[in-house]
Amino acid sequence: MANFELAQLNIARMVAPADSPILKDFVANLDRINSLAEQTPGYVWRLQTDEGYATAVRLYGDDVIVNLSMWKDVESLFNFVYQSGHIDIMRRRKEWFERLRDAYMVLWWVPAGHRPTVAEANAKLEHLHATGPSPDAFTFKRPFAPPGATAAAQQPGFDDTCPAN
Repeated sequence: MANFELAQLNIARMVAPADSPILKDFVANLDRINSLAEQTPGYVWRLQTDEGYATAVRLYGDDVIVNLSMWKDVESLFNFVYQSGHIDIMRRRKEWFERLRDAYMVLWWVPAGHRPTVAEANAKLEHLHATGPSPDAFTFKRPFAPPGATAAAQQPGFDDTCPAN
């Protein structure tokens, strides 16, 4: 729906500091992956600091990085995450990041043009943890249509089991 855009937050707990040799390849690929996202159909916006990344934003502590971005729809984001060159990075995530027990990614709809803050995104992740998927905070596995969409516009869930495993 053109009146709404999809926001997404994902977090990752690093196994070592970002400037460590362990994370060298991850950091070296940030420009490539960010450029790939920006060239993906349906991409709208991503949070970034003056350096061009969001990895310096530490809402969850020094060892947790965030990624906050906006997309036209769930399918566009899904295609980037699981059906593009991004999958090469996903295959290596166990080298760089701890496995988190709770949800580490949340999706939600915002009015077109709105750019959520990290605090707003955190509230959505907490809402997902507390209540499970709902129209206010959901996942690829159980997506919800934008507000005001007809039931026919509801997309079936995507299998968000990472094909990189």
